[in-house]
Amino acid sequence: MHLSDSRLAGFYRLAIEDRIRSLSAEGFIDRDAARLLTEGRPLLPVTTANRMIENVIGVFGLPFGVAPNFLVNDKDYVVPMVVEEPSIVAGVSGAAKLFRASGGFVATSTDPILIGQIQLGDVRNPDVVIESLKVAKQELTDFANQLQPNLLARGGGVRDIEFFKHQLPGREWIVVLHLLVDTRDAMGANVVNSICESVAARVSAISAAGTSLCILSNLADRSLVTVHGKVSLELLASSGHSAEEVRDAIVRANEFANVDPYRAATHNKGIMNGIDAVAIATGNDWRAIEAGAHAYAARHGAYRALTSWTVLPDGDLSGELTLPLKVGIVGGSLESNPGARLGLAICGTSSATELAEVMAATGLAQNFAALKALVSDGIQKGHMSLHARSVAATAGVPDGVFDKVVSGMIESGEIKTWKAKELTAEMSGRTDKSDLALSGNAARGAAAGKVILLGEHAVVYNRSALALPLANALTATVSKGADRVKLSVPDWNLMSEWSPRDHQSAGVAAVLALIMAEFGVGDRCFNIHVLSRIPIGMGLGSSAAFAVAVIRAFDSLLGMGKRDSEVDQLAFRCEEIVHGTPSGIDNNVATFNQPVLFNKGDRQMRSVSLAESPPLVIASSASRGDTKDQIDSVRRRYESNKTLISRIFDEIGDISIAGAAALQAREYERLGAMMNVCHGLLNALEVSTPELERMVDIARRAGAVGAKLTGSGGGGSIVALCPGKVSEVGNALSSAGYQIVQMEA
Repeated sequence: MHLSDSRLAGFYRLAIEDRIRSLSAEGFIDRDAARLLTEGRPLLPVTTANRMIENVIGVFGLPFGVAPNFLVNDKDYVVPMVVEEPSIVAGVSGAAKLFRASGGFVATSTDPILIGQIQLGDVRNPDVVIESLKVAKQELTDFANQLQPNLLARGGGVRDIEFFKHQLPGREWIVVLHLLVDTRDAMGANVVNSICESVAARVSAISAAGTSLCILSNLADRSLVTVHGKVSLELLASSGHSAEEVRDAIVRANEFANVDPYRAATHNKGIMNGIDAVAIATGNDWRAIEAGAHAYAARHGAYRALTSWTVLPDGDLSGELTLPLKVGIVGGSLESNPGARLGLAICGTSSATELAEVMAATGLAQNFAALKALVSDGIQKGHMSLHARSVAATAGVPDGVFDKVVSGMIESGEIKTWKAKELTAEMSGRTDKSDLALSGNAARGAAAGKVILLGEHAVVYNRSALALPLANALTATVSKGADRVKLSVPDWNLMSEWSPRDHQSAGVAAVLALIMAEFGVGDRCFNIHVLSRIPIGMGLGSSAAFAVAVIRAFDSLLGMGKRDSEVDQLAFRCEEIVHGTPSGIDNNVATFNQPVLFNKGDRQMRSVSLAESPPLVIASSASRGDTKDQIDSVRRRYESNKTLISRIFDEIGDISIAGAAALQAREYERLGAMMNVCHGLLNALEVSTPELERMVDIARRAGAVGAKLTGSGGGGSIVALCPGKVSEVGNALSSAGYQIVQMEA
C-alpha cells in the first residue's frame, strides 16, 4: 500500500526509463519491479505461461501503461492498464485529472458475492421441491461452509441460498439454487464451482431430483460497485465549444444510449475499454467482467447505458456508473503471473473491493473521455493522432525522429506505412552532418529556470533539496551562420563571436563548443540568439537554462530527437564546465520543468505535484554571486570542520524533505518557518551577505511568512513565501531598489 501523490506531471512526455524512475521515486513500484521493467524482459516468462494453459508456444505481448491522476475515496492511485487501442490511456488520464480537480471519485460497494448455480432437471412439481430445499437451507449452508474452512476463516463463505423455477421450451420444469458466496479477496470462480459440485449430491438427495449443471454465474449482480464523480462546468470548454454545449451534449449522448441499443453497445464498450485494461493488468478475468456487465445493462428487458450523466443544480456535470464487478487480488493465477503481481502493486489496493472501486472509476473516466471527444472535436481526431503512432511503430521509425514522423503523417493526411518510411528517410538525412539541411532555417528551444526553496549547498553533499521551476525562463534560437559562431544574449549584455577552429576551454563559449561537438557540428558556424527573463549569476539557474535551451534548439534544427533524459545529462556536463562540481538540480529542473525533491546521492528526482502555484516573490540583489566560488568556500569550511558542517547539512536536508510535504499540503505557515530556519543555517555556512540579509528582513516585515536566500549565495537572489501578501512584499522590495524576477499570487 502506498500513499504517494498520483499527479505525475508531464509523465507522458518522459522517456520510458524516466517514467519507470518516476514511479519508483513516488513509491508506486519497488526497486525489483523497476529493474524488471527497465531490463525490458517479458513480464510473463514462457516457462510460467506453459504451466498456466495448454499447448503453449510463446507469450503474446500487449502494451502495459499507467494512468495517473486518480483520486478515489480521497486516496491517490496510479492505475495500471494493459490495452492495445490508442487513446484509451491518454483519455483516462486526462479525464481523471478533471474529476480530481472537481473533488475526485466517490465509490461504494456491496459485499463481494458470487452466485453459484445448481440446476435440478425434469422436476415434475417444482414448488414441492423448492419447499423441501427451503426447510434444509441452513443444513445446506452449514455443509457448504464446512467444505471451505479457510474461506470461512477469512470472513467469507456461503451467505444465503435462493430458489428459482423455470419452464423450458419443451415444457420441462427446472429448479435452480443460487448459492450466494462471499469470496472475499479472491476472484472465487474455482471455490464457488467446488462448493456447487460438492453440495449437489446432498441437494439431489433432499429433493429426490437429479442435478445437472453446477457452476458459477458471471452475472455477479450481488457484487455491485457504484462510482460517482463530477466535472466542474468551467473545465468542460473544448476547441471552440462552450462548457455548457459540451456538458449538455454529453447528457444527450447518454440519453441516446438509453433508448437505442446500437448506440448503447458502443457507449458501454467505451466503459469497458477502461475496466478491461485494468482487469488484464491485474490478472483478473476480463471476459467474466464483460459478460456480467452487458447482462446487467439488459436487466430491465432492454440493453441500455451503464452510466448516467446529469446536470447538477450548480451547473456542473455529474456522472454515475453502477455495474457488477467481482475481482480478486489473491489466488493461484494472480500469484503465478509476475505481470499481474506488478499491476496489483502499482495500483496499491489492499482488498478486492477496493480494486473493483478503482476499476469502476476508470470505467467512468473512460466513458467521460470518449463522450467529451465525441461531442467536441469528434472521436476520430484523437484516434487518428494515436493511430499514426501505431503506424510509425509498425514502420520501424527510430526513436530519434518518431514524434516528427508522426506529426508529418498527420499533417499530410497520409497515415500509412509508406509515408512513415518516406518521412523517416527525409528526417534521418538531416542528421547526417555531411548533408546538413540547414538552409538558413531557425529553430528554437526553451528551458525553465529554478528557485531553490530549501536545500542549498547541502544538496552538493548528498542531502535533499526542494526546487521549483520558473517556466519558460529562457529561449534560444539557432540558425545557420556564415564564417563565425555568433552569440547574443541582450538581457545579459552579452555579445560574442569566435571561429569554430578556436579552442574554447572556459565559460559560455566552452559550453557551446561542448554542445556543438555533441551534435557533431563542432566545425560549423551558427548564430545563437538567447532571450532570458531571469538575470545571470543570481542563483536562479541561468547557466543550466542556457544549456538546456541551446541543446533543444540544436536538437530541433538537426532533427536528432534527443530524449529529455539525454538533454539533462548533456546539460549537467555543461554545468560542470561552469560550476565545477554541480549538484545536478539546476539542469534537472531546467529540463523537466517540474517541482522536485532532489537527492544527488540517491540519484533520486522525486516530482512534487502541487495543487496550486505557491505565493512567492523572487527578487534579485545588486550583486551577483559566483556559484563556483561559493561551492569552493563551503567545501573549505567542510574540510576544516566536517562534524559541525555535516550536522548543518543534515538539518538542511531534513528540512527540505519536511518542506516538500508542507508545500504539497499548502501549509504555508509551516513551510515559511522552515525557510527561515534554513536561511539561518545558510548564514552559518557564511554564504549570505549584508545585502541579502536586508532583503530578507524587508520581505518578512512586509508580511512574508518565510524568506531566505536562494541559490549559492554570496549575492544573488532571495525567495519569499507570502500567502495573501504577494503584492505588499513585492512592492516593498521594489521600492527598496531590488529587481522583482517573479511574483506568483
